[in-house]
Amino acid sequence: MRHAATLCVAFVLVCGFLLLVSGCGSAPAEPPASPPVVQVWPPFDSKRARTDRGLMVKVQGGTLTQVLVYEGGEPVPGKLDDTRTTWRTDWTLRPGAEYTVTATATREGAPATVAMGRIRTRTAARTFQVAATAPLPGETVGVGMPVVIDFDAPIEDKAAVERALEVQAESPVEGAWRWTSDTQVVYRTRRWWPSRQRVTVTAHLAGVRAGDGLHGATDSTFSFLVGRRQTSSIDTRTHQMLVLRDGKPAQRMAISAGMATTTEYTTTSGIHLTMDKGNPVRMISPGREKGDPGFYDLMIDHAVRISNSGEYVHAKDNVWAQGRSNVSHGCVNARPDQAAWFYATSLRGDPVTITGTDRILEWDNGWGFWQLPWEKWQQGSALREMRDAGGWVPKR
Repeated sequence: MRHAATLCVAFVLVCGFLLLVSGCGSAPAEPPASPPVVQVWPPFDSKRARTDRGLMVKVQGGTLTQVLVYEGGEPVPGKLDDTRTTWRTDWTLRPGAEYTVTATATREGAPATVAMGRIRTRTAARTFQVAATAPLPGETVGVGMPVVIDFDAPIEDKAAVERALEVQAESPVEGAWRWTSDTQVVYRTRRWWPSRQRVTVTAHLAGVRAGDGLHGATDSTFSFLVGRRQTSSIDTRTHQMLVLRDGKPAQRMAISAGMATTTEYTTTSGIHLTMDKGNPVRMISPGREKGDPGFYDLMIDHAVRISNSGEYVHAKDNVWAQGRSNVSHGCVNARPDQAAWFYATSLRGDPVTITGTDRILEWDNGWGFWQLPWEKWQQGSALREMRDAGGWVPKR
């Protein structure tokens, strides 16, 4: 009897164990997670996609692990946001071009989603592009040099175009664009460029909408070098000019400035930049004809232009006046050998600061851009206008 009871207890225990095991095994498994959903704008297979809004990839229910976009065999730059759910191209899209997109998204516990397709952008009815630049590609310039871009058509949406302009320097400094006309925009740094470095300017214009039916035709890029730091100061009262090279005196020159009998014969005071030079340069009296009092028509040696109102630093053999009195028609005269030295050592964009006269250099006279205080200069930016009005300005 005791043996039979023991067997019964063992049977109950085994049955209970089997019931427990069978109960665990019959619990329903959790369903697999849904794969992430990838959306692309403009949509795949678009034939006439807009160019000015770029390309965007978004994911729902996951994160983007890789986005590859190509146009003409070249990778298209873009960035993921901090949540890794949205990817955007850095710039607008090229008109009449085909883009291939491959986007991969993942979610824990779900298979990956790979979205692949093509997008074609519409052609532009009218196009614009960069017509001219200063500096020239590869040019070595002075530390005050602005970047001047001229377009071949008037720009209506200046903010859109300005947003597409990029300046990259090896030693970055703060700078801003200012529109001087509907076809010209100028970049000026807050302080002089650090010397001896390369600067690259890129206008990402392809696809930018600059006006009704007007789009950028192509991107444009160029680089220039900032050379040694050469600055000059001219005091028209003491009739002296001091040239500093990297902060050390390189040349002291006795000069003669404008005689100041009229406004045009008065040298302008302010921060000038050397703009170009010639040897010789033909100089003709403005507003006068041959036979009029004060008429002149001369070939002048070693002339370095510093404004658009006819001012140069140039050679003149009137050494009797240099260092003593101002007798010129508004230019700065120097001894021929010293003027030749200044001519040979000057780069476009070298600052030349003149003091001592009551005629002030206008900020838009030549490259008188440094005449504007920094806050005033920034006010000419189309993006600054948008920011002040509460508009959208992208982060860079």
